Amino acid sequence: MDERHHEHSTTRHITTKVREVLIEAADGVVDEAAREQADEAVLARVRAGDTAAYAVLVNRHAPMARRLAVLSGAGADTDDVVQEACVKAYRSLPRFRPGGRFRPWLLRIVVNETRNLHRGNTRRAERELRIVREELAAAPGGDPAEAALDLDRRAALLVALRHLPEDQREVVTCRYLLELSESETATTLGLRTGTVKSRLHRGLARLREELSRA
Repeated sequence: MDERHHEHSTTRHITTKVREVLIEAADGVVDEAAREQADEAVLARVRAGDTAAYAVLVNRHAPMARRLAVLSGAGADTDDVVQEACVKAYRSLPRFRPGGRFRPWLLRIVVNETRNLHRGNTRRAERELRIVREELAAAPGGDPAEAALDLDRRAALLVALRHLPEDQREVVTCRYLLELSESETATTLGLRTGTVKSRLHRGLARLREELSRA
């Protein structure tokens, strides 16, 4: 009973931390190798019993996880998807291979959670376009005319992206919208690197065709 209570209490603590971080998280540009070393150092602290250290990982990777969820079609459920992915990642840490890369592993969970949430849903594009419009409307300053043009371009891109087959759309999203490396994209989507390259080639060709007709 004590063990169950401890596990429930710890999970509740992590869930609370995730909620806080999702509100305050901000992106940082960090060298990939240095980031992976930093992640491994934090993971070592978590494995040693410092559960609060997990919030550092959430703070570091939640912004990208959120973008991935939005682009994958989570829409209004984006924060819930990211929160659930972060909690599931925490619970699965005992099975996470030491020396593995945390970011693509977490992003793979985000992809799976979004697939489960919206499998067969045909209204993803409308939700995504609404998110884009809200983000642009909230952006401070700037030329309104340029912002409107940027909105049109991004909207056209998202519409064209939605017309791609799911396997190609996911690869294009990871490589060019999230700027993941080929190896990170492969890990995130559970693919071989060669498969990432071939799907990317087909996806970009089809995307150019879609945009030329827009």
